[in-house]
Amino acid sequence: MEIKFAGGKLIHAETKGFTIATDGPTVPGGPVTAPSPVDLLLAALGNCTGYYVLHFCETREIPVDNISLSVNATRDEEARRHSAIEIAVNLPEDFPERYVEPLLKACSQCTVKKYLLDPPALSTVAKVG
Repeated sequence: MEIKFAGGKLIHAETKGFTIATDGPTVPGGPVTAPSPVDLLLAALGNCTGYYVLHFCETREIPVDNISLSVNATRDEEARRHSAIEIAVNLPEDFPERYVEPLLKACSQCTVKKYLLDPPALSTVAKVG
């Protein structure tokens, strides 16, 4: 993955033929041209969990038309970061009750969640030249 500056606070990550844009914090009321990097982290959590919900339902022939996920983050202003993240799987009333707990267990397999719960070693290095 290569990261490139695209003008202003816009930054592009280029990977596998895709460009993922992020926009940095702006002054209140300023333009927002792309999600923030933290927005992408929350989206990655939601999308990854969604993949496991989709797979779970498909293997049991449960329609997903009325299923959605909501990702809600609680921000700690003093620490300047999120202190809690909740992923809610919104199920229709006719979702089979016997599958609720197994579905939540399947959601725990989310790879992005595993990275956050047991993070890999992370380092930043400078390469000159």
